[in-house]
Amino acid sequence: MGIFERFLSVWVGLGMIAGLVGGSLLPELFTFLGELQYAQINLVIAVLIWLMIYPMMMQVDFKAVADIRRRPKGLVITLAVNWLIKPFTMALLAMFFMRHVFGDWISATLAEEYIAGMILLGVAPCTAMVFVWSQLTKGDANYTLAQVAVNDLIMVVAFAPIAAFLLGVTEVTVPWDTLLLSVSLFVVVPLVAGVLTRHFVRSAEKLDKISATMKPMSIGGLVGTVILLFGFQAQTILDNPVDIVLIAIPLLIQTYLTFAVAYIWMKKWQQPHCVAAPGSMIGASNFFELAVAVAISLFGIHSGAALATVVGVLVEVPVMLSLVAYANRTKRQFESSAA
Repeated sequence: MGIFERFLSVWVGLGMIAGLVGGSLLPELFTFLGELQYAQINLVIAVLIWLMIYPMMMQVDFKAVADIRRRPKGLVITLAVNWLIKPFTMALLAMFFMRHVFGDWISATLAEEYIAGMILLGVAPCTAMVFVWSQLTKGDANYTLAQVAVNDLIMVVAFAPIAAFLLGVTEVTVPWDTLLLSVSLFVVVPLVAGVLTRHFVRSAEKLDKISATMKPMSIGGLVGTVILLFGFQAQTILDNPVDIVLIAIPLLIQTYLTFAVAYIWMKKWQQPHCVAAPGSMIGASNFFELAVAVAISLFGIHSGAALATVVGVLVEVPVMLSLVAYANRTKRQFESSAA
């Protein structure tokens, strides 16, 4: 393990500090970079995430992807946790903390807006960053792709009705430009690039060398993403430190709870670690671009709902890195082959 991976948590921590300092001292620069977006997706961050995903996509073998139907258990667990458990536990946790635990500290109106934002996060499982978490846990690239692809297909039809039901509204309009652009940028484009790379670089040894060469760039992309995320929201964090903490608490509990349910279930069903780790992280992390876009469209850019989704963005990377570290430490507890 190289120095970049060994001290990844340190680099991320420094990136968070750099983002807060940079966003405070150079607000014009971060405002300019933040405005480089389309359909709620920041194009600079999109490039950085693409750099993180591309090395893993080079490992995808379509023949192996087709064989995944013979090993359905890991996929069943991922989908059950993401769509039958996670949205509802997030709603319950949000209501419990905002209405009762923190009820004396925030107004009832603001509490309801925070609840709405957290619900939107709970109904939007991860699309892009899960490839990064999978790579850091040495996940099966083929299986991870299948898990994400099927999850995204379900999201197209399930996101709006589940969100509408939990929010108590009659209709939630899905921002199709955000959803389709995100899937294209973070799944289709890097996948095509990976396939072309495999086609022209036929040697497995050369592919491994290319992947190793890109690893520092991939880590740099992750740290760069953290710097930008915290830089974009530096003033919000500094202006609302207490509310940020209040929102973060149920989000943290939800993230660890979702991961634990999926991870333990994977172990009970004797799934290999390379399937269990990334599969458990799809639901633990969020499709925050989609959640932010819907929160803004429903409640406004300055609403408590929008702030809650932003807090989800801010806590995701450090929290998910802690789960990556845990998954790597517990790897030996899993069987070496699929059930």
